Amino acid sequence: MKNRIEYIVFRFFSILFRLLGLNFSRRVAPVLAFIFFYFIPIRKNVVFENLKIAFPEKDFSSNKKLAFRIYKSFAITLVEIMCLPHLNKSELINLVNCKNPELITEKFNEGNGVVLLSSHFGNWEYGAISIALQVKLPFSVVVKPLRNSLVYNWMNKGRTKFGNEVVPLGISIRKTYQTLKEKKIVAMVADQRGPKEGVKVYFFGRKAAVYTGPAALALKTGAPIICGIPIRERDFRYRMLLVEIPVNNLPENEEEKIREISQRYTNYLEEVIREHPEQWLWMHKRWKY
Repeated sequence: MKNRIEYIVFRFFSILFRLLGLNFSRRVAPVLAFIFFYFIPIRKNVVFENLKIAFPEKDFSSNKKLAFRIYKSFAITLVEIMCLPHLNKSELINLVNCKNPELITEKFNEGNGVVLLSSHFGNWEYGAISIALQVKLPFSVVVKPLRNSLVYNWMNKGRTKFGNEVVPLGISIRKTYQTLKEKKIVAMVADQRGPKEGVKVYFFGRKAAVYTGPAALALKTGAPIICGIPIRERDFRYRMLLVEIPVNNLPENEEEKIREISQRYTNYLEEVIREHPEQWLWMHKRWKY
């Protein structure tokens, strides 16, 4: 019953935002941010804890202002995701200005598959669909199943509308390995917290557990790792620069190879976050372990 009620509310707002139009809906997102921040404080304590770790030089007042901007960015992303099923190909292509999409094509043509990484930054959902349309190659997108299966299935219809495939996180390693062996493209966000006993790298000066799947897959298959993070501009479009994460000059030990590749990706992610901290999703306990 709880899932069904949540789904009805979700669909109500999806239809409402569709009627209002994407541009207008984005501009009312600050109202949602105000509600989430002051009246329904979703994971607000986690956000403040994370900001204190990442930016110890900032005082509480500065972090409070940044925290509200984070909720505002989150609200915009939420509105955009609700509007996703109603967008056409040309709209999605125009929403993301990728500086160098040819990098994916070049690496794909080398015949080893491609590991395409992103982050919970800006609007990662738009990024995956738009870039796939721009390079005219379908992606196998690894996603974490939501607790609410009704909302999850609704979202997957939008994700797969133009040819991308969804791979649930639970079966992702086996499935993505096979996909890369078939010389295809696997897309995933790789900024989530890894297991407590797993590999840890430095993130904002403190060790954090990481998800090592991308590094392990690249080493096993020879697939290059390309990182693309969509950064929201003032006009609500996104710009993206594709960057190849180097997998050369690695240590001898296999675990250390994975750690080094993961650290290189994390370094790049931190660099982008420092430039636009309000656009990263700070609502999970990244430094839990």
